[in-house]
Amino acid sequence: MAVMDRIARHTLLGGEVDVMDVGQLMAFVSDCAAARRRTVIANHNLNSLRLIRREPAMAALYARAERIQIDSMPLIGWGRLLGLPLERRHRLTYLDWREAFWRLAAARGWRVFHLGCAPGVGEQALAAISARHPGLVAGSRHGFFDMDGPENAAVLAQIDTFAPDILLVGMGMPRQERWIMDNLEQLPPAVIFPIGGALAYEAGAAATPPRWTGRMGVEWLWRFATEPRRLFARYFLEPWALAPLALRDLARRRA
Repeated sequence: MAVMDRIARHTLLGGEVDVMDVGQLMAFVSDCAAARRRTVIANHNLNSLRLIRREPAMAALYARAERIQIDSMPLIGWGRLLGLPLERRHRLTYLDWREAFWRLAAARGWRVFHLGCAPGVGEQALAAISARHPGLVAGSRHGFFDMDGPENAAVLAQIDTFAPDILLVGMGMPRQERWIMDNLEQLPPAVIFPIGGALAYEAGAAATPPRWTGRMGVEWLWRFATEPRRLFARYFLEPWALAPLALRDLARRRA
Protein backbone atom coordinates (compact mmCIF):
# COMPACT_ATOMS: atom_id res chain seq x y z
CA MET A 1 0.00 0.00 0.00
CA ALA A 2 1.99 2.95 -1.25
CA VAL A 3 -0.36 5.47 0.38
CA MET A 4 0.48 4.13 3.84
CA ASP A 5 4.19 4.89 3.40
CA ARG A 6 3.57 8.63 2.94
CA ILE A 7 1.75 9.14 6.23
CA ALA A 8 3.85 10.52 9.09
CA ARG A 9 3.04 9.79 12.75
CA HIS A 10 3.83 12.28 15.50
CA THR A 11 3.27 12.54 19.25
CA LEU A 12 1.27 15.52 20.52
CA LEU A 13 0.24 16.00 24.15
CA GLY A 14 1.10 12.40 24.93
CA GLY A 15 -0.84 10.80 22.08
CA GLU A 16 0.19 9.59 18.64
CA VAL A 17 -1.52 11.06 15.57
CA ASP A 18 -1.18 10.55 11.83
CA VAL A 19 -0.79 13.41 9.38
CA MET A 20 -3.16 12.63 6.52
CA ASP A 21 -5.93 14.20 4.50
CA VAL A 22 -9.33 12.86 3.43
CA GLY A 23 -7.95 11.29 0.25
CA GLN A 24 -5.25 9.40 2.12
CA LEU A 25 -7.69 8.22 4.76
CA MET A 26 -10.15 6.96 2.16
CA ALA A 27 -7.38 5.21 0.22
CA PHE A 28 -6.35 3.40 3.42
CA VAL A 29 -9.95 2.42 4.18
CA SER A 30 -10.37 1.12 0.62
CA ASP A 31 -7.22 -0.99 0.86
CA CYS A 32 -8.23 -2.51 4.18
CA ALA A 33 -11.80 -3.18 3.09
CA ALA A 34 -10.58 -4.88 -0.08
CA ALA A 35 -8.19 -7.04 1.94
CA ARG A 36 -10.94 -7.95 4.44
CA ARG A 37 -8.60 -7.03 7.27
CA ARG A 38 -9.84 -6.16 10.75
CA THR A 39 -8.57 -2.59 11.18
CA VAL A 40 -9.15 0.04 13.85
CA ILE A 41 -9.09 3.71 12.84
CA ALA A 42 -9.23 6.06 15.83
CA ASN A 43 -9.25 9.82 16.30
CA HIS A 44 -7.65 12.13 18.85
CA ASN A 45 -8.93 15.38 20.29
CA LEU A 46 -8.25 17.06 23.63
CA ASN A 47 -10.89 14.95 25.37
CA SER A 48 -9.44 11.64 24.16
CA LEU A 49 -5.91 12.73 25.05
CA ARG A 50 -7.10 13.23 28.61
CA LEU A 51 -9.06 9.97 28.71
CA ILE A 52 -6.21 7.74 27.54
CA ARG A 53 -4.47 8.54 30.86
CA ARG A 54 -7.53 7.48 32.89
CA GLU A 55 -9.21 4.69 30.91
CA PRO A 56 -7.24 1.50 30.15
CA ALA A 57 -9.60 0.58 27.29
CA MET A 58 -8.95 3.93 25.64
CA ALA A 59 -5.19 3.47 25.85
CA ALA A 60 -5.50 -0.08 24.51
CA LEU A 61 -7.55 1.03 21.51
CA TYR A 62 -5.09 3.73 20.50
CA ALA A 63 -2.21 1.28 20.85
CA ARG A 64 -4.11 -1.08 18.51
CA ALA A 65 -5.23 1.55 15.99
CA GLU A 66 -3.49 1.51 12.61
CA ARG A 67 -4.54 5.07 11.84
CA ILE A 68 -5.27 7.90 14.28
CA GLN A 69 -6.98 10.99 12.87
CA ILE A 70 -6.37 14.50 14.22
CA ASP A 71 -9.89 15.47 15.25
CA SER A 72 -9.19 18.96 16.58
CA MET A 73 -8.15 22.31 15.16
CA PRO A 74 -6.60 23.30 18.52
CA LEU A 75 -4.45 20.17 18.19
CA ILE A 76 -3.51 21.19 14.64
CA GLY A 77 -2.58 24.62 15.98
CA TRP A 78 -0.49 23.14 18.78
CA GLY A 79 1.39 20.93 16.31
CA ARG A 80 2.12 23.92 14.09
CA LEU A 81 3.42 25.84 17.10
CA LEU A 82 5.82 22.94 17.65
CA GLY A 83 7.01 23.19 14.06
CA LEU A 84 5.13 20.27 12.51
CA PRO A 85 3.92 20.67 8.90
CA LEU A 86 0.22 20.52 9.75
CA GLU A 87 -2.52 22.18 7.70
CA ARG A 88 -6.29 22.59 7.92
CA ARG A 89 -6.74 19.61 5.56
CA HIS A 90 -5.13 17.35 8.14
CA ARG A 91 -8.01 17.90 10.58
CA LEU A 92 -10.26 14.88 10.07
CA THR A 93 -13.65 14.53 11.70
CA TYR A 94 -16.67 12.58 10.51
CA LEU A 95 -18.15 15.79 9.10
CA ASP A 96 -14.95 16.34 7.10
CA TRP A 97 -14.91 12.94 5.39
CA ARG A 98 -18.52 11.76 5.46
CA GLU A 99 -19.45 12.54 1.85
CA ALA A 100 -16.24 11.01 0.47
CA PHE A 101 -16.83 7.94 2.64
CA TRP A 102 -20.49 7.39 1.78
CA ARG A 103 -19.82 8.01 -1.90
CA LEU A 104 -17.16 5.29 -1.88
CA ALA A 105 -19.36 2.96 0.16
CA ALA A 106 -22.18 3.20 -2.37
CA ALA A 107 -19.91 2.94 -5.39
CA ARG A 108 -17.97 -0.08 -4.13
CA GLY A 109 -20.84 -1.91 -2.52
CA TRP A 110 -19.41 -1.78 0.98
CA ARG A 111 -21.66 -3.19 3.65
CA VAL A 112 -21.75 -0.60 6.45
CA PHE A 113 -23.13 -1.31 9.92
CA HIS A 114 -23.66 1.38 12.54
CA LEU A 115 -23.89 0.58 16.25
CA GLY A 116 -24.96 3.48 18.43
CA CYS A 117 -27.31 6.43 19.00
CA ALA A 118 -30.75 6.23 20.56
CA PRO A 119 -33.35 3.78 19.19
CA GLY A 120 -34.49 4.83 15.74
CA VAL A 121 -31.86 7.53 15.24
CA GLY A 122 -29.41 5.34 13.33
CA GLU A 123 -32.15 4.19 10.96
CA GLN A 124 -33.21 7.79 10.31
CA ALA A 125 -29.60 8.74 9.64
CA LEU A 126 -29.03 5.91 7.17
CA ALA A 127 -32.28 6.77 5.37
CA ALA A 128 -31.06 10.35 4.92
CA ILE A 129 -27.64 9.17 3.74
CA SER A 130 -29.18 6.65 1.32
CA ALA A 131 -31.23 9.44 -0.21
CA ARG A 132 -27.95 11.18 -1.11
CA HIS A 133 -26.14 7.98 -2.08
CA PRO A 134 -28.57 5.51 -3.72
CA GLY A 135 -27.54 1.88 -3.62
CA LEU A 136 -25.98 2.08 -0.18
CA VAL A 137 -26.04 -1.19 1.77
CA ALA A 138 -26.25 -0.28 5.46
CA GLY A 139 -27.73 -1.45 8.72
CA SER A 140 -28.01 -0.06 12.23
CA ARG A 141 -28.63 -1.05 15.84
CA HIS A 142 -29.06 1.36 18.75
CA GLY A 143 -26.37 1.60 21.43
CA PHE A 144 -28.58 1.13 24.49
CA PHE A 145 -27.75 -2.38 25.68
CA ASP A 146 -25.93 -4.17 28.48
CA MET A 147 -22.36 -4.56 27.25
CA ASP A 148 -21.60 -7.28 29.80
CA GLY A 149 -24.61 -9.53 29.44
CA PRO A 150 -26.66 -11.63 27.00
CA GLU A 151 -27.68 -8.50 25.08
CA ASN A 152 -24.09 -8.05 24.00
CA ALA A 153 -24.01 -11.55 22.53
CA ALA A 154 -27.14 -10.69 20.52
CA VAL A 155 -25.51 -7.52 19.23
CA LEU A 156 -22.41 -9.45 18.15
CA ALA A 157 -24.59 -12.03 16.41
CA GLN A 158 -26.48 -9.30 14.54
CA ILE A 159 -23.23 -7.73 13.36
CA ASP A 160 -21.81 -11.12 12.35
CA THR A 161 -24.94 -11.92 10.34
CA PHE A 162 -24.77 -8.56 8.55
CA ALA A 163 -21.07 -9.21 7.72
CA PRO A 164 -20.01 -5.55 7.38
CA ASP A 165 -17.01 -4.27 5.49
CA ILE A 166 -17.16 -1.14 7.67
CA LEU A 167 -18.31 -0.99 11.29
CA LEU A 168 -19.13 2.45 12.74
CA VAL A 169 -19.37 2.43 16.55
CA GLY A 170 -21.04 5.54 17.91
CA MET A 171 -21.58 5.26 21.65
CA GLY A 172 -19.39 8.10 22.91
CA MET A 173 -16.00 8.08 24.63
CA PRO A 174 -14.94 5.94 26.44
CA ARG A 175 -17.87 3.51 26.15
CA GLN A 176 -17.38 2.84 22.44
CA GLU A 177 -13.65 2.21 22.86
CA ARG A 178 -14.27 -0.16 25.74
CA TRP A 179 -16.83 -2.09 23.69
CA ILE A 180 -14.52 -2.34 20.68
CA MET A 181 -11.59 -3.63 22.70
CA ASP A 182 -13.72 -6.05 24.77
CA ASN A 183 -15.16 -7.60 21.60
CA LEU A 184 -12.47 -7.01 18.98
CA GLU A 185 -11.55 -10.64 18.39
CA GLN A 186 -15.21 -11.56 17.92
CA LEU A 187 -15.89 -8.87 15.36
CA PRO A 188 -15.80 -9.60 11.62
CA PRO A 189 -12.81 -8.54 9.49
CA ALA A 190 -14.09 -5.01 9.02
CA VAL A 191 -12.68 -1.48 9.16
CA ILE A 192 -13.79 -0.21 12.57
CA PHE A 193 -14.35 3.48 13.30
CA PRO A 194 -15.37 4.86 16.72
CA ILE A 195 -17.42 7.91 15.70
CA GLY A 196 -19.29 9.12 18.78
CA GLY A 197 -22.68 10.64 18.03
CA ALA A 198 -21.85 11.53 14.44
CA LEU A 199 -24.93 9.92 12.91
CA ALA A 200 -27.17 12.03 15.13
CA TYR A 201 -26.24 14.91 12.79
CA GLU A 202 -27.40 12.90 9.79
CA ALA A 203 -30.73 12.14 11.45
CA GLY A 204 -31.29 15.76 12.46
CA ALA A 205 -31.27 14.70 16.12
CA ALA A 206 -28.35 17.08 16.77
CA ALA A 207 -27.57 20.43 15.16
CA THR A 208 -24.75 20.19 12.62
CA PRO A 209 -21.96 22.77 13.11
CA PRO A 210 -21.54 25.02 10.04
CA ARG A 211 -18.46 23.89 8.15
CA TRP A 212 -16.96 27.40 8.29
CA THR A 213 -16.59 26.94 12.05
CA GLY A 214 -14.32 23.96 11.41
CA ARG A 215 -12.28 25.83 8.82
CA MET A 216 -11.76 28.72 11.24
CA GLY A 217 -10.97 26.46 14.19
CA VAL A 218 -13.97 27.56 16.28
CA GLU A 219 -16.24 24.54 15.91
CA TRP A 220 -15.71 23.80 19.60
CA LEU A 221 -17.04 27.27 20.45
CA TRP A 222 -20.14 26.67 18.33
CA ARG A 223 -20.74 23.36 20.10
CA PHE A 224 -20.32 25.02 23.48
CA ALA A 225 -22.83 27.73 22.55
CA THR A 226 -25.40 25.05 21.68
CA GLU A 227 -24.77 22.85 24.76
CA PRO A 228 -23.06 25.03 27.42
CA ARG A 229 -24.04 22.99 30.45
CA ARG A 230 -22.79 19.69 29.06
CA LEU A 231 -19.62 21.03 27.46
CA PHE A 232 -18.36 23.68 29.88
CA ALA A 233 -16.11 21.31 31.85
CA ARG A 234 -14.87 19.54 28.73
CA TYR A 235 -13.77 22.70 26.97
CA PHE A 236 -12.73 24.99 29.81
CA LEU A 237 -11.63 22.79 32.71
CA GLU A 238 -10.55 19.35 31.53
CA PRO A 239 -7.89 20.53 28.99
CA TRP A 240 -5.81 21.88 31.89
CA ALA A 241 -4.98 18.26 32.74
CA LEU A 242 -2.87 18.28 29.56
CA ALA A 243 -0.65 21.17 30.74
CA PRO A 244 2.22 18.90 31.90
CA LEU A 245 2.17 17.15 28.52
CA ALA A 246 2.27 20.51 26.75
CA LEU A 247 5.34 21.44 28.77
CA ARG A 248 6.91 18.12 27.82
CA ASP A 249 6.24 18.83 24.12
CA LEU A 250 7.89 22.25 24.46
CA ALA A 251 10.90 20.76 26.24
CA ARG A 252 11.26 18.15 23.49
CA ARG A 253 11.09 20.86 20.85
CA ARG A 254 13.84 22.87 22.56
CA ALA A 255 15.98 19.74 22.81
